[in-house]
Amino acid sequence: MIKFSAAFLYETEAHAAWGAAQLQALSDFLPQASWSADLPACLYRQGAVEMRIAVLGTYDAEDQTWMWGWANPGLGGTPVVALTETIERFGRSGHIAEFTAGTLDLSGFADPRHAAETLAFAGMGVVGAPGYIGMPAGPTTQVYFLPDDPQVPRAGLDPVTLPRTLMTGASLIGHSPRRVVTGYFEHHRVPWREDDHQVLAELPGNTTAEVDFDTAGRITAIRLPTLR
Repeated sequence: MIKFSAAFLYETEAHAAWGAAQLQALSDFLPQASWSADLPACLYRQGAVEMRIAVLGTYDAEDQTWMWGWANPGLGGTPVVALTETIERFGRSGHIAEFTAGTLDLSGFADPRHAAETLAFAGMGVVGAPGYIGMPAGPTTQVYFLPDDPQVPRAGLDPVTLPRTLMTGASLIGHSPRRVVTGYFEHHRVPWREDDHQVLAELPGNTTAEVDFDTAGRITAIRLPTLR
């Protein structure tokens, strides 16, 4: 059974906690309504909402392949994939093959559709987009868009929900819970430090978050005592 590379998983983990929260924020923002897209104009409409988007990629369920937007022969070099070209450049600089291969064969994965969603999630994280949108584009094809519009709300750091947010993120990939935690704090630009068994972050409101790990790297406790 094929698996993603350790480098890809490590990068994806950095976006797991904030990305999951951001996907919920996007879902709450979009109405339950029909959709349409004008790719030359980089516009996406869903109900009364119209926003600028980029094409992130497509998944073909029949061939079980994923194609990045920047590699699509009908879209390459056009404005609608300019944002996703960042993913390919990031992959080259970080030597992450999943981001530099234009098309990936997912047939060897236990769940090819889930693998496609993981690629979409990782791409969203690399560019820092406020979520992604997956929609059917044919009998066997799913197209994924990245919102590229300031009207989409951004999920903030909420100390009250922080433990649940971190634990949800840690459950998504399961490769490096510590990277989930540090990636979340990096995304929200709060100071943090770590040692062998703990990550501590200085949150707004004069509070420090203390996240403990066991010897296997799993989260064992999340505490938010008030700083004195």
